[in-house]
Amino acid sequence: MVKTDAGLVVYVVDDDASVRSGLARLMRSAGHRAMTFDDGEAFLAHAAQGAAGCVVLDISMPGLGGLQVQERLTQAALGIPVIALSARDDDETRRLARALGTRFFLRKPVDDQALLDAIDWVTGSGGAAPPAAPRG
Repeated sequence: MVKTDAGLVVYVVDDDASVRSGLARLMRSAGHRAMTFDDGEAFLAHAAQGAAGCVVLDISMPGLGGLQVQERLTQAALGIPVIALSARDDDETRRLARALGTRFFLRKPVDDQALLDAIDWVTGSGGAAPPAAPRG
């Protein structure tokens, strides 16, 4: 887990500007430092420079999608925990994400507290795992 004077660094990677903005506000309200990226390539360029923290990653993005970003993170052995977000919630997507190392998978629209609990869990700062997100 990486903390700065501003708290834990949480990287938000999502092609939707309103989602990025909302998640960044949520991270700041929880005392975390948010860094946002509108695509996987931009985040990976930053990650290649030794980024550490936690990633909140949209699975469905144009261009380089979340699963491809996760695959590159795994190949680079960066060890940064990933929480996947997706409106597409099916067994195959979850299986692929987990096979690539995703630590937690949440369906959009995401519950704020569930996301904050997942961040605490994947970074080791929150104790027990949060309850599974409903699959409704």
